[in-house]
Amino acid sequence: MDALLNAADAALRTLFVHPRASRDCPTVPEPREVETLNEGERREAGALMRVNHVGEVCAQALYTAQALMARWPVRGRGTGQESLALQLEAAGKEETDHLAWTQERLDELDARPSLLNPVWYAGAFGLGLLAGGLGKGLSLGFVVETERQVEAHLASHMERLPAADQASRAIVAQMKEDEARHAREAQHAGAVELPRPVKGLMRVAARVMTTVAHRI
Repeated sequence: MDALLNAADAALRTLFVHPRASRDCPTVPEPREVETLNEGERREAGALMRVNHVGEVCAQALYTAQALMARWPVRGRGTGQESLALQLEAAGKEETDHLAWTQERLDELDARPSLLNPVWYAGAFGLGLLAGGLGKGLSLGFVVETERQVEAHLASHMERLPAADQASRAIVAQMKEDEARHAREAQHAGAVELPRPVKGLMRVAARVMTTVAHRI
């Protein structure tokens, strides 16, 4: 029951509470660059950072759901896998920093988060439950593949962000570094390689999410 309540609390905080980061936002010193962007550049930067914000909403859902399943009593594995749950929760806390940074940047760019964030959260939470129910190796394998795809996605945003938007670039660069580390940590903890069709489905789902979130 405690785990379920914690999961519900995490969902409410992600969707309806302005997040607080435990680390300073990795942006350039004052003055900030919003004033140097023209209207078209500001809109594009805002759309790209909205997509990144959606990714962090989904990350909160995925890690919360997988940690919940790691602690769920399952016949044959006792009361859960505490070490796996703790690793997932630690990664989730760093993703909270990303959520806060992207929200802050959206505010600075006068851009809004995705109107579909509850939908994205619910879908990602369901995927997290599914992945977490497959056992430690596949659950960690899902983390590895997710983080690798996110890292590639962030690299593409580094190319698409306006050249003058150094603040957004600094945030994306730090996020990319953190995602790569999360993937390495999951790999070292015993991740199992996911089947190629599963990876393909994950890429398709991510493409749909990023395309829609860019606009809505």
